[in-house]
Amino acid sequence: MTYKEAQKLLSEIGQSHVLSFWGDLTAGERKALLAQIGTFDAASLNRCRQALSMPEAEESNSTKAGKAPKVAQLKGPVKEKCVAKGEAELRAGRVAVLLVAGGQGSRLGFEGPKGAYPIGPLTGKPLFNYHARKILALSQKFSKPLPWYIMTSEANDAVTKKCFVANKYFGLDPKNIMFFTQGMWPGMLSDGKVIMQSKSRVFMSPDGHGGLLAALSRSGALEDMKRRGIKHVFFFQVDNPLVEIADPAFIGYHAIEKSEFTLKLCAKRDPFEKVGVPMLFGNSYRMVEYTEMSKEQCLKKRADGNLYHLYGSPAIHVFDRAFLEREAGQDMPLHLAFKKIPTIDSKGETIKPSEPNGYKFEKFIFDLLPKARKAAFLAFNQEDEFSPLKNADGDDSPKTCKRDMMAKWRRVLAEKGVDIAQDAVFELDPVKFIK
Repeated sequence: MTYKEAQKLLSEIGQSHVLSFWGDLTAGERKALLAQIGTFDAASLNRCRQALSMPEAEESNSTKAGKAPKVAQLKGPVKEKCVAKGEAELRAGRVAVLLVAGGQGSRLGFEGPKGAYPIGPLTGKPLFNYHARKILALSQKFSKPLPWYIMTSEANDAVTKKCFVANKYFGLDPKNIMFFTQGMWPGMLSDGKVIMQSKSRVFMSPDGHGGLLAALSRSGALEDMKRRGIKHVFFFQVDNPLVEIADPAFIGYHAIEKSEFTLKLCAKRDPFEKVGVPMLFGNSYRMVEYTEMSKEQCLKKRADGNLYHLYGSPAIHVFDRAFLEREAGQDMPLHLAFKKIPTIDSKGETIKPSEPNGYKFEKFIFDLLPKARKAAFLAFNQEDEFSPLKNADGDDSPKTCKRDMMAKWRRVLAEKGVDIAQDAVFELDPVKFIK
């Protein structure tokens, strides 16, 4: 992009101030700023500005009117049928894996991608290792590659790739791994002006995990899935080392139900756990954030004494590929976050606000739920499949993750007649025990 092209675009969208300090910039800074402006999409920026002038859309139904969904629990012959169907889909090569891995490990006191965090109880192997080895085990078991699509961020893409190279792709064929980056959107002040974090740079932030659809389309990942004959796309987030990747029962249940969006749900640890809760409104579902639920609603119980809204979502899904393809060209709802964002004044001096001063814009993947022609829900045991790595200490920390990983491995080995002492520190390679 040339200076004149940038000037024209910015003028058309009311953002001419971006070039206010052009005369103060070095050649390198000018080049970088023009490259950044070149990523601006006029329609998206105008949509963000419009969102500032109106509150986020409210549902016509109050959340109090939301009904709990029917959540399946697979047992006996039904489970066997689902497992058989899922294994058939894996054996036919119709399953892909989609990982959201754009986060950094800063909350853990770790410099680098969260997926590179050394979570191995004995070896300190990274989170990526355990996901990759599960994928490798399934590929070997069903004699078919399980294509792996990994969404990184602008901040961690290069380092993530280096981690894979340094670890020889954890035994996987790099031809079956595709990295792509999520989108970045400018932050805005309340007047709709994009925020300059310096004279030569606009403040940008990731567009959220809902930006996945646009990124899949933009990168060519959706086309690659179609070329490979992928039908089912297993989705998960990087911070959960216990996740059962492409679990045959889950894949099979999704396929048998002919669902476009299938969610695994687990019983909440307490009524106020910070997880999204799917609810039925009329003929469609939507995800209700814990912040939207009243105390009364959180505590509501069934006749059997269980919570009425018992199940929450840990973001473990299966999507129909054609559904993702259909929705990739559609606008998703925007969610605004009012934050403290460093900016500059009229002289180009840095201002570090003590109070929120600007907005970030995000899209959430669960906003696809109301758009699914058919959605389905499957229960699972949290101790077997969900132990997120989010905090440096306390709950959902490295300590609890390692504890839960070893507890699961102990159960796996106990089923095979091998007992491991409770105080032993050990690891299992998924390739060795997923047979």
